[in-house]
Amino acid sequence: MTTATAARTPAIDSRLPRVGTTIFTVMSALAQQHGAVNLGQGFPDFDCDPALLDAVERAMRGGLNQYPPMAGVPQLREAVAAKIDAMYGRCYDPGSEITITAGATQAIITAILAIVHPGDEVIVLDPCYDSYEPNIELAGGRAVHVPLTPGTFRPDFARIAAALSPRTRAIIINTPHNPSATIWTAGDMQRLAELLRPTDVFVIADEVYEHMVYDGARHESVARHAELAQRAFIVSSFGKTYHVTGWKVGYVAAPATMTAEFRKVHQFNVFTVNTPMQHGLAAFMADASHHLGLPAFYQRKRDLFRAGLAGSRFRLLPSEGSYFQCVDYSAISDEPEEAFCRRLTTEVGVAAIPLSAFYQGGFEQRIVRFCFAKKDETLRLALERLAAL
Repeated sequence: MTTATAARTPAIDSRLPRVGTTIFTVMSALAQQHGAVNLGQGFPDFDCDPALLDAVERAMRGGLNQYPPMAGVPQLREAVAAKIDAMYGRCYDPGSEITITAGATQAIITAILAIVHPGDEVIVLDPCYDSYEPNIELAGGRAVHVPLTPGTFRPDFARIAAALSPRTRAIIINTPHNPSATIWTAGDMQRLAELLRPTDVFVIADEVYEHMVYDGARHESVARHAELAQRAFIVSSFGKTYHVTGWKVGYVAAPATMTAEFRKVHQFNVFTVNTPMQHGLAAFMADASHHLGLPAFYQRKRDLFRAGLAGSRFRLLPSEGSYFQCVDYSAISDEPEEAFCRRLTTEVGVAAIPLSAFYQGGFEQRIVRFCFAKKDETLRLALERLAAL
């Protein structure tokens, strides 16, 4: 008889050894465990327009259920190009410059994999969305962290200039900004264009909250600025715009030569995106009021939430765009941000996200982020509980 060899799973040399469970997962689980109102994760708790569901159902029942073209359904790419032209005055060719993606996160990693080589550097502006650095690491690059100005979260162009080097391959910018809810101005875009003019640095512009800008301000899409647009991958999200984050559909607009490289990666990491949803979105976009009405829709929710906190001990930071509201809790507690968020969830019954989670190595400012993309009754319940602080 032969001695049986024990089955063994080979050890993995992790590509992302420092990555663990995100704070979003942790806080959502804690909120569910304690019956807290979850204002932590950034997604709506209300339904999308029934007309969008009807459009998708028509596509499904109409037999549009097989693979679409790799770059996306032509009608949807045409609708995206028309929207960008109408809103920002830049004409992208839907055939060679618009690609439909499996959400914005896939779009960002695909752009990074298309241009970043081992040893390259990519500038990221802290605080930032948590996928940026792991994406850069998977490409073999190195994230160079440049903090936004503490207190105002404005871009610090002197520090960005100091971070530029011969190894810099790209810079990732995000406006409207998650988590701080600030927006870049036309002057900011001009300063960035001037800094990058003598370089071959690419821009990856995360504009997923493009239709959530308040108080009459204008979203300064990179598409408005020809000098930047010529070197930029512009990323947006149908999920954020139309309240369907779980559909994971987004798009990228970029010059044809950049799009060609982007699609080389795209075709081998997702190939293509859900067909009936693409057709449904294309039909829904024919009515521009669905995205043009979004600033007023979310500004009302922002104002309701801010008014409810106005008499509290929280200090409200500006919320210029996105669907987030940051608050300073220094007058309430001297706890570290994560500890405060845990107590807020378990004892007060409202979940938030610590801003330190968006910084490399953490950075304590006694600021937490709430999401106000919720039903009015959800926001009122949260405000009632927060009033106890």
